[in-house]
Amino acid sequence: MTISETRTPLPNAATLRRSAAVRLGWLAAAALVLAMLCIASVALGAREVSVGEILTALRGDIDGVAEAAVVTRIPRTVLAILVGAALALAGTTMQAVTRNPLADPGILGVSGGAALAVVIGIAFFALTDPYATMGLAILGAASAAVFVYAVGSVGRGGATPLKLALAGAATTAAFTSLVSAILLPRVDIMETFRFWQIGGVGGATWDRIATVLPVLAVGAIICLLTARGMNSLALGDDLAAGLGEHVARTRLISSAGAVILCGAATAVAGPIAFVGLVIPHLCRLLVGTDHRWLLPFSALAGAALLVASDIIGRVVARPEEIEVGIVTAFIGAPFFIWIVRRQKVREL
Repeated sequence: MTISETRTPLPNAATLRRSAAVRLGWLAAAALVLAMLCIASVALGAREVSVGEILTALRGDIDGVAEAAVVTRIPRTVLAILVGAALALAGTTMQAVTRNPLADPGILGVSGGAALAVVIGIAFFALTDPYATMGLAILGAASAAVFVYAVGSVGRGGATPLKLALAGAATTAAFTSLVSAILLPRVDIMETFRFWQIGGVGGATWDRIATVLPVLAVGAIICLLTARGMNSLALGDDLAAGLGEHVARTRLISSAGAVILCGAATAVAGPIAFVGLVIPHLCRLLVGTDHRWLLPFSALAGAALLVASDIIGRVVARPEEIEVGIVTAFIGAPFFIWIVRRQKVREL
């Protein structure tokens, strides 16, 4: 057999164009689904509103109950889009940086570290400035990420997916206990944090969105700019370095973007788990592993998932609501178990 017979054929220009067309099609489909979910999010809730009432509210007439409900739901929907996209981008980036299919801000304790930092800042230092709160959340997320990776790297085999997941689960449990220990004696702030600790977007306002949007934009830009480097990391550190990639720098910058996204999203909406786990796996099935496509598609899909979860939480328990963090847990927990069962990991 000759060398030419065993060589894998390179994709031609038509194949590349067709692949790009398919990916653009999936991006367009995701954007369409997200737009439909946004309309449903504004229309559905404890009280359903008609299209006419939505248009009336958009024109500025909010005298009626339905119109007032529309005005309240619009910032809630926008915040769900931002937080869902941020968590999906953070999860995709973490999986690329660690080459760990179980990586997720909630599972690895990053969201828990951000939540603990926010609670400490407000309970002990009376922080009220939103930017200071987000900065503290980002610092807590970064500290938790470093701690979990250090613990998961101890022992033979280094930071395997299972060891990182176990270290993250243990760290998350510890952070949750600390948060409860801090809040329980403080009845004055316990009520404020009760729903935030579960994770939700019910308290959305335009002021909160305007505060968090620039920070999320910075984190998203960092992750998107390092997409090509993430593709190199997927080949392994040695091969990536051989291709001219500065592995440590790429990993550090990408991780910084993920930490910023996770910290800011947690500060504004509370710790919401599993979005960053479910979405990257689903998106890889549709658009492949090229992070230049995978990251924007994950952002759209993550936004759609969180908006859909918020709709479900408002509809299934009328006139009460189920916080979005509970809905995503119902969706993500079985998915997490499925990944663990099918993923081949090394023994501890």
